[in-house]
Amino acid sequence: MNEKATKRTPTDRTKRVLIVDDHPIVRHGMAQLLGDEPDLEVCAEAADAGEAVRAVEKLRPDMAIIDIQLDGMDGLNLLKDLKARWPELQVLIVSVHDETLYAERALRAGALGYLNKQTATEYLVEACRRVLTGEIYLSEQMSNRLLHSVVGGKTDLEESPIDRLSDRELEVFRLLGEGLGTRQIADKLALSMKTIETYRENIKDKLNLADSNQLVRHAVQWVLEQA
Repeated sequence: MNEKATKRTPTDRTKRVLIVDDHPIVRHGMAQLLGDEPDLEVCAEAADAGEAVRAVEKLRPDMAIIDIQLDGMDGLNLLKDLKARWPELQVLIVSVHDETLYAERALRAGALGYLNKQTATEYLVEACRRVLTGEIYLSEQMSNRLLHSVVGGKTDLEESPIDRLSDRELEVFRLLGEGLGTRQIADKLALSMKTIETYRENIKDKLNLADSNQLVRHAVQWVLEQA
């Protein structure tokens, strides 16, 4: 955990922000963007879930910016953990991953916003301010998708086989696509190999894949498409 030295005197209106991302350059860039704003203060940076939990416990920030892909526990599970412990903490997910697949999952887990890293430079400050006031922040395209789901009861998201996966199954699927084997995934997620094997079977069933070879090929192709 890297606590940030305050360069200005915080006021009662200054909101304290924790940045959680496993890439130092990304954390630094976000901190620079927010550091120029009079109403926002980056109080700490964290590279993984453990550092993030310790930072929230010690510093009690108003808001956390979290990437989905972290070492160890992924961002969605970290989000659930933080909201269970500190429900007043506001969370914005900032990620390179497909908004159409992850944004609704993030909202269900307790986040109030989802921002793609490709547009973070332009919209990060606005997204933070919206989330800090309790409003939901999504791209216009994603907002329209969710509105259509309310009005029509059906979205493209529901038609996607990948959307049938639970958050943990999706995490295992992504790690398979990144080239990790069952033992490596088990070690990374601190789960048993038997549990990972069960997830693999569930994923194969939900995606209607014949065998493990098809599962791995499908996962690799999906990860390449997300890049």
